[in-house]
Amino acid sequence: MKQIFRWLICGFTAFFLIKTFKDNWLEVSQINIDAPGWAILTIATGVTLLAHIWAGWIWTWVLKELNQSVSSADFIQVYLQTNIAKYLPGNVWHYYGRIVAAKNANIATEIATFSVLLEPLLMMAAALIIIVLFGSKLAVAHPNIWLQILKLLSLGVILVAVHPWCLNPAIHLLSRFKAKKSNLTTPSQNFLKIQRYPLKPLLGELAFLGLRAMGFILTMFALSTLHWQQIPLLIGAFSFAWLLGLVVPGAPGGLGVFEATAIAILQHKFPIALVIGAIALYRLISIVAETLGAVLAWLDRKLSG
Repeated sequence: MKQIFRWLICGFTAFFLIKTFKDNWLEVSQINIDAPGWAILTIATGVTLLAHIWAGWIWTWVLKELNQSVSSADFIQVYLQTNIAKYLPGNVWHYYGRIVAAKNANIATEIATFSVLLEPLLMMAAALIIIVLFGSKLAVAHPNIWLQILKLLSLGVILVAVHPWCLNPAIHLLSRFKAKKSNLTTPSQNFLKIQRYPLKPLLGELAFLGLRAMGFILTMFALSTLHWQQIPLLIGAFSFAWLLGLVVPGAPGGLGVFEATAIAILQHKFPIALVIGAIALYRLISIVAETLGAVLAWLDRKLSG
């Protein structure tokens, strides 16, 4: 059933994307990128690369909070080199590579596993916070007082959810799932627990999502003029699409799910050709940035080693 579900998701997203591109190909082909536009796309690539470097730094924060003395530069290199593996089937091999690298650096398996399991959970919490703050722009133009109260309550629920009381059981369950998929040893009942509220890593993940959203907004801006009133809408739409790409199974690196979700949300807010063109370009920018990060990390390790 799990495999069938994955194939259904892949099939549905592929059908939706192919049909959308087919129906709007003429409009998309008429998009023209001028010299300033290419410069903006280059900046978007740099911002996206910076986001991944920042995410690697957050991983070192987690390890240091677990009383591990690690070299930030070395572990950022590991993060960047393993990041591209998320596009492999299974969507767990980037986590597996980081666990192996941490173990090779004499970090206990439990701590290494904990550090890579905490990352996606904090990313999901950060994305939910951004969706709560900006997601109302996706549904209503003029939020009322009740919606504001609901937003505050939702924020409270999310912030409580990343408290160690709630986070530790979630990490324990996720560790069993990842261990099963990666053929790792299943953690024992005495699995490492987080001792204090992960405020610094959570704020770091919010900055990571902000950088990713900025890369997407710059991509849109390279193709068309944007108004500042549209920025919150784009941040909320990007965060929602990115979150679904992270959590939906059967989509390595969110490939297909992110694109289909972003198109479905934004096609009624912007010209469809602009949305399709920007989303296709942003996926290319993301892959280029991740590949560039892996290559630069490899070169830096070779030159310094």
